[in-house]
Amino acid sequence: MEALQSHRLLLWDCPSECDYNCQHIITDKRLARDPPHLQPILQFHGKWPFYRFLGMQEPFSVIFSLFNFLAHDYGMQRIRENIPVNYPMRKYYITLGYFGLASWVFSMIFHTRDFSITEKLDYFAAGASVMYGLYYTPIRIFRLDQHDETKKSILRAWTMLCVALYVAHVSYLTFWRFDYTYNMVANVVVGSIQNVLWSWFSVQRYRRLKRVWAAWPGLIVAWIILAMSLELFDFPPWSGMMDAHSLWHLGTVVPTIWCFLVKDAQDDMQGTRLKA
Repeated sequence: MEALQSHRLLLWDCPSECDYNCQHIITDKRLARDPPHLQPILQFHGKWPFYRFLGMQEPFSVIFSLFNFLAHDYGMQRIRENIPVNYPMRKYYITLGYFGLASWVFSMIFHTRDFSITEKLDYFAAGASVMYGLYYTPIRIFRLDQHDETKKSILRAWTMLCVALYVAHVSYLTFWRFDYTYNMVANVVVGSIQNVLWSWFSVQRYRRLKRVWAAWPGLIVAWIILAMSLELFDFPPWSGMMDAHSLWHLGTVVPTIWCFLVKDAQDDMQGTRLKA
């Protein structure tokens, strides 16, 4: 009875119930006739036939998205507790956290129930989080947050460029064509640029400080690239519930940049005090 109530709450109506059951009837009959290596599992509507849990279409993607949400919430707590309010980069780090929280909320919603609106919100929120990651990265690396007229002008131009690019991205997907390939390429390109910047910065910082924590961004980038390979090697869900995409979400839980941001800010503030 509880399962039926959760199904109704998550808008499982007669057509969607029929679609779900037919997918599994077809899949079960195919697998009963031949083993998986001879009779591959088929996708329906571009998605694997998952077994739902409490009405959730992709339960492990929902759970791992929740883990990422909690990791970001913990990271923001570390920022608030360990970096003073007057530190210039603090506001950028807190904003980064909010973008991350929003992206994982919409990820949970989308993987719970796949509708056109939940899909778009998930993609747009993820794109905003990736774009903001690119936005704040050069602000930290090149210290565009400092009170210098030239840097202030560069920061204003950089802010307008990033906002314009994101608006153009969402407008194209909304009003012209919802192109999955374009969306993926756009996010990979934006993410790769910030990965290159963080890797370069990490090498420079480690050479200067000779401390392990200074190399964390480069190590995080390497891990994220490794985890992203799961998206390229897609496979049918294990036991009908855990696929490569859910494992990609699991792979992004631990390697967050929050610990580095705290250490980096503390080192920066200490250096500022020594110069004063």
